[in-house]
Amino acid sequence: MPDSAPLVFIVDDDVSVRESLEFLIRQQRWQPEVFASADEFLSRTRPLVPSCLILDLSLPGLSGLDLQERIANERTEMPIIFITGQGDIPSTVQAMKAGAVEFLTKPFRDQDILDAIQHGLDQDRACLENEKKVTELRLRYETLTPREREVLSLVLTGRPNKQIAQEIGISEITVKVHRGQVMRKMGAASLPNLARMADDLKLQPAH
Repeated sequence: MPDSAPLVFIVDDDVSVRESLEFLIRQQRWQPEVFASADEFLSRTRPLVPSCLILDLSLPGLSGLDLQERIANERTEMPIIFITGQGDIPSTVQAMKAGAVEFLTKPFRDQDILDAIQHGLDQDRACLENEKKVTELRLRYETLTPREREVLSLVLTGRPNKQIAQEIGISEITVKVHRGQVMRKMGAASLPNLARMADDLKLQPAH
């Protein structure tokens, strides 16, 4: 099986559940990894391929809801599918409000868990692609000089070159040069394109 195959983590203290889910997941050509407790899972570093987590609500030590909170606070967001043998409405509501992909009560249909896994993997794939894009943009932004960053922050406000030149005390021609360098280094085809990049990087325009 290729290393790039999506990963499906299973955290459940019931060995029979782990084994049945592991078999089902392998049939879909995904990579399963099983854990008997939340603490075991927390020691696993985040993979660089799309992944999701099948998580039992009731676990020894940290509960499923506790682990969901830890993931939200300490790790990059990961899609979570809760499974439980004795679900209750408050726990379901809490899990879903905290962003769970699905909440299934045992015994569940194979297709239901497979659909939930596919949804979780699609969600994580989009998240990874966005992170990659932002990382590349950040590297481009870091190539800008302090003056180019200053010009960028003013360009984002919609100020014309003449006004920018007056505000920072340089010639309008020099502003045009810096602006051109910003567009080139950032790989922006237009001002709206540059604005979207700045939004992705959460850059604050000048006041």
